[in-house]
Amino acid sequence: MHFQGKDILHSNFTYNPDIYYFLYVGDLKAYSLNSFVKEALERRISNRKIQFIAIIPDVCIQYNYTNIIVTNPTASKEMLEDHSFDQSNKPPRKSSRIDSASFMTAVSNNEAILTLINTILENQNQLYVNLYESMREMALDNIDRVSILGPDKHIAHKYNNKIVQRNELEGTVPFIEGFCSDSLEEVIQRLDGLWNTWNDGVFISAAYSAAGANSAIVSSSQEIRNKFTEEKSEYLVTRYQPHELDPTVLAVVANENDVYIAGVADQVIVDGNKFVGSKFPSVISDKNKALLHEYTVEVGKVMGRAGYRGIFGCDYMIDFEDNIYFLEINARKQGTTVEFCFTLEQTLPEGSPSLPELEYYAVLENRFPPHTTEMNGNIRNIHWGTYNYKIKK
Repeated sequence: MHFQGKDILHSNFTYNPDIYYFLYVGDLKAYSLNSFVKEALERRISNRKIQFIAIIPDVCIQYNYTNIIVTNPTASKEMLEDHSFDQSNKPPRKSSRIDSASFMTAVSNNEAILTLINTILENQNQLYVNLYESMREMALDNIDRVSILGPDKHIAHKYNNKIVQRNELEGTVPFIEGFCSDSLEEVIQRLDGLWNTWNDGVFISAAYSAAGANSAIVSSSQEIRNKFTEEKSEYLVTRYQPHELDPTVLAVVANENDVYIAGVADQVIVDGNKFVGSKFPSVISDKNKALLHEYTVEVGKVMGRAGYRGIFGCDYMIDFEDNIYFLEINARKQGTTVEFCFTLEQTLPEGSPSLPELEYYAVLENRFPPHTTEMNGNIRNIHWGTYNYKIKK
């Protein structure tokens, strides 16, 4: 059966009933993570060949990947079929980027995808769905025998909220001086007596923000009003701290006691709050790496007690006096996950579980598998860096 259907922009997938499938739903940039998920499942399901189907929103000129299904309500088939560079008599090309929530909703309600899932379940007893981020809008796991290989979506949503993070982790990790508010007017009023004290500026973030979106460094009330328009909304407000380094730690939670640290990388931040990539190995001191390890384990235990299971990350900053400050939890696979999968594969002893295998055991069995090993130093002298090019308009 060659897969096609309404609202499917492109597909090169043909269903084979002899193969055991799992789904990946997310951006094309994380496609390679699924090879590690496939290896994890092969260790558990040895009697059938395993493949994954990638359901993605990305509109590309060509797809050099197998088993791709493209669906995106903001795009049209013409956007994929028009490869001409002469646009004189055609509408201009436009971005087809779609927010994750809208994409998850579209996938969950796509009749062709739902029919495909029913077909798959006729020939296997379980269908796993791998997500880059567990989101409440993903509803495929409401289908009997379909389950998410990742954190509970409601718990993940809770711990992506910066106000929740601040309230629950106070006293566990070091925070920058600041406060939370549920209205813009209150933010402006409370800052009225702080501008002279916080003379390096003020950092403001909505409860949910990532990679510089929904946050800003400001120096006046007018700048706040120019950036933020939601009057009745939750905001985190802190003193802006000039700093030297922005380390990020990748980890996995198996239960309330077991937290695995994958590694530390240095984020590249521009304009104070915009993430554009990461670098490994981190240049921070061994003393600070040990502290970041300790802080992240404690954060993971808090999340584990709340029922969170799977991969997460923590972002920090280190100022010019070598003080560490906690910034945020990323309750999802974060920007260094793919790179650390490859780094660990090259560094750990043969047979050590990968990050997706650790997540598989955490989600399904509340534990880590035997032979779980953390990376102890960069013994193979691996270096890598990533760069995210930001389209501004």
